[in-house]
Amino acid sequence: MIIRQLVVGGMHVFAYVLCCEETRAAAVIDPGGDVEKILHEIERLNGSPHFIINTHCHLDHTCGNERLRQETGARIVLHRADDELLRDSRAAEYFQNQDLPFSPPSDILVEDGDVLPLGGLEIKVIHTPGHTPGGICLYCAGNLFTGDSLFVGAAGRVDLPGGDFNTLIKSLEEKVATLPPETVIWPGHDYGDTITSTVGREMRENPFLGGEWS
Repeated sequence: MIIRQLVVGGMHVFAYVLCCEETRAAAVIDPGGDVEKILHEIERLNGSPHFIINTHCHLDHTCGNERLRQETGARIVLHRADDELLRDSRAAEYFQNQDLPFSPPSDILVEDGDVLPLGGLEIKVIHTPGHTPGGICLYCAGNLFTGDSLFVGAAGRVDLPGGDFNTLIKSLEEKVATLPPETVIWPGHDYGDTITSTVGREMRENPFLGGEWS
């Protein structure tokens, strides 16, 4: 599997381009702006985009969805609970106050345990609510794309619509801490001292994963 980590948008989101080396089937995770940069990387890889996967519904992670779908024909993927959050009146008011474009409706609504086939690869959906009700991590070939659920040395904020601290900690303990320690973590923002980590390292050093909050 080929992984490209790109910093995009005004909030410096980590977007990811995944590509199956054999078939060139590709997926984009969290296109939070700078779509031209993402398209250029797809072209460099000779990739054929199948999915645009959002780890959660916040606009800094989804604001490139519409343009990317128009340019590639890839299908937008979101967890069912975050699709419902976007239709909640309180959340809608919060989102409307942000100067970022909304995503069009998702093409595929997923739940915990669903698998997205990508050429010779499989992307497993791991539901990790807490940052948002429908926050997900994506597991593929020993790699975990954590969005804003888990950062290097930290975890996602819980003071936005649908956030809940206890729910997030439970998600990290039950869904992330149980993965093999060598699993590579690819976060949604560069908030740590490195741009990637491992489950083993975070279990030792991250207070939100195996630390004082457990």
